[in-house]
Amino acid sequence: MRMNIAAALTAGLVLMTLAGCSAAPESTTTSTAQITASAKEISEMTTEKTTATAMSETSEAAAQTEETDNVTEAARSMTLKIGEREVQVTWEDNASVEDLKKLAASGLTIKMSMYGGFEQVGFIGQAISRDDKQTTTEPGDIVLYSGNQIVVFYGSNSWAYTRLGKIDLTEKELKDLLSNGDVTITLSLG
Repeated sequence: MRMNIAAALTAGLVLMTLAGCSAAPESTTTSTAQITASAKEISEMTTEKTTATAMSETSEAAAQTEETDNVTEAARSMTLKIGEREVQVTWEDNASVEDLKKLAASGLTIKMSMYGGFEQVGFIGQAISRDDKQTTTEPGDIVLYSGNQIVVFYGSNSWAYTRLGKIDLTEKELKDLLSNGDVTITLSLG
């Protein structure tokens, strides 16, 4: 590459001279050694700039890849299984669901217990973000209770919860699935 730059500079100087222009004042003579030295300096500056640009582009690409990975993980949908049955859920768009997705990334199994004849409750294993609001639940609602318990309703109740999602099943299907004893639910990213 250095020879190409030197050759280009020499050719440029020759063309300028032939055209009646001068790259330097009349009293200064430009030798081949000076042109070669200038070409070498330009080549070194170009090499440094190319290296810096390549390093910058590599850093930018790594940052974009990490950002894409984060977006990809966040965009992946979370699946819910009750026992062996996968059920469709419309998840809320909130910090609690994002935290739950992080836990579900490696598979999260929760042993649930029947409570009150209208819900199944289970400990998540740790506290996650919460934004409790007074809520009257309906069959199919999935909520966070006390920041560390997930509750799946097949009946109704009124309390301060953070909404997580809604199971897309009928009330009868939910009762058949949830009202016949304790169940295990599994959350994973699909």
